[in-house]
This record gives sequence, structure tokens and C-alpha cells, in this order.
Amino acid sequence: MKGFDPRWQDFPDYIIGITREIWEERQIATLHHYYSEDIVVRSPGSVVVGNQGVIGATMATLAEFPDRTLLGEDVIWSGTPEDGMLSSHRIFSTATHSGDGVYGKASGTKLRYRIIADCHAIDNQINDEWLIRDQGAVVRQLGWDPKDYARDLIEREGGPQACVPPFNPSIDKPGPYKGKGNDNEWGAKYADVLNRIMGADMATIEAEYDRACRLAYPGGVGGVSWPDADRFWMGLRASFPSAEFKIEHQIGRDDPMMPPRAALRWSLHGKHDGWGVFGQPTGADVYVMGAAHAEFGPWGLRREFVLFDETSIWKQIVLKTG
Repeated sequence: MKGFDPRWQDFPDYIIGITREIWEERQIATLHHYYSEDIVVRSPGSVVVGNQGVIGATMATLAEFPDRTLLGEDVIWSGTPEDGMLSSHRIFSTATHSGDGVYGKASGTKLRYRIIADCHAIDNQINDEWLIRDQGAVVRQLGWDPKDYARDLIEREGGPQACVPPFNPSIDKPGPYKGKGNDNEWGAKYADVLNRIMGADMATIEAEYDRACRLAYPGGVGGVSWPDADRFWMGLRASFPSAEFKIEHQIGRDDPMMPPRAALRWSLHGKHDGWGVFGQPTGADVYVMGAAHAEFGPWGLRREFVLFDETSIWKQIVLKTG
């Protein structure tokens, strides 16, 4: 790869390799090299600008979860080394809550949860990132309800006027990456599927999903087959029926020894004006930052992984309702 250290075989090897170096091998100082000084890292809970903030957050996480592992399940990517590449890295993480921190007093609880990180890299360095962690799965395993955790977090951050604002486009900071992915047919296929579902065409699920599909949804929820997919997508859309659904980034891949697959980053932005998985409508303005990976087989979509941060959604609702 032109501009990258020759020890990396390809872009997925680079992404998985530097993730392991930073987190599991404790080479945190390599962030000065692997991340640009003015990197923008967006997550549902905040926007962090600058490498120093990333280093501080990394150290705080490792102090709370010192044995954390980050197992790279897949890297779905687009672009070229010369122009820059965007990776959508799906991670399965294990960790023991061994230290005090943002999740409270050390509990000794062993956690399992997923993350999807979209990173733009060029010349051996990452300079733009979108990071979604399954916070719903984390807090539930620690004994919290996501809504109660959000309310408690607001108080610990100083109350509604002082707390860290969840991500929405008005607080975004422009980064160097302006791309939208690629035009591979599988990214286009999955984007069409989700656009139809979010357009209330729920029959799309039986038409496009394998009847034996395996599903992984926020909160660490697993599912199988059409009814579980319908329950998830219906519950989300029903909470925000008038919100705008938008595909923010779209990648499709055909790779040796892998099924055809797709990675999408998407948003749902609008009022909490319907009854669904987020309870009684409140009229709160909510921005949902979502990411999804899909794999396809001979009978349709056979595996789906979707992430958003339930606690950040509840934080936006609680800031409206008090």
C-alpha cells in the first residue's frame, strides 16, 4: 500500500493490527503516529477534536477495563491508498469492569459487546472517525437500564445545562474525508433494503432476507429470521415515524473467501413522536447515528449487524422531558 508501512499486508491488516497495538499491547503512544493531531472523532455521545482527547479517553477506558480485547470480526472498506481509504471495522470486545470510571464503581462484571468504527486513513495515518459502541449492551450487563443510565450521566456531568451534548449535525466538526463510499452492487442493495424498510415497506424483510438469517442488534440482542428483523426495525421506526432516514456512507465488497457484504452508516433525525421501543412520545428532537453490516447469500440477506447507542438516544429524550 503506497504511503503505508510495508509490514501491513493490506488495509484490513493495518486496521486490525494498529487496533491491537494500541489497546491490547498498550502501545498507546503510537496514537501520536497513527492518528493525526487534529483528528475528529464522532460518537453518538460526543465529538472529540484532537489526538490528545483520544489518548485521554483511551487511557480512561483501559483504567476501567484493563483486560479489554478487541476482536476484529470484519473490515469492509473502500478507496485507494493514494486517495485515502475508509474502513468500517466491526469489533467484538470483551472486558472486565475492574476499575472505577464512567460506568461507576468497579464491579468485576465481565462484558461482551460490539463496536463499529469507520476510519479514514491515508499515508499511514487516520484523520477522521465515526465510532459507535453498543452502550445499551454495556450498561445492561452492569445492571443499568439505558434510560436510567442516561439520567444518571446527565447529573454526573453537572445537569442539563452543563452536560456533554450528544452528537447532532449542529455540533459536528468538518474533517478531511468527504467521500461517500463506493458504487459496488452489494452496498447499493443493502441501502435499497433499508430505505424501503424505513419507508414503512416492512414486506421488504420477507422479500430480501434469508428466512434463516442471523441478526445482531443494539443491546446485545440476537435474533433469527423474519419476525425478529421486523420487530427490531418496526420498533425503531415507530418511535420516530416522521424522522428523516438518510444513508450517510455506503460500501459494498466482493472479496475472496468472503460472502458479498455491505457496510452502511446511516442517520435518523427528527422528533420522538411515536410509540415504539423508546416509549411514550415526548416530542424530543433526536439524532440517531447508526451503522450496519450485512452479508448476503443465495437466499438473500443472511447476516445483519446493526448498532446505535441507546443511552445517547435516551439522553436526548431525558434532556427534553427532565
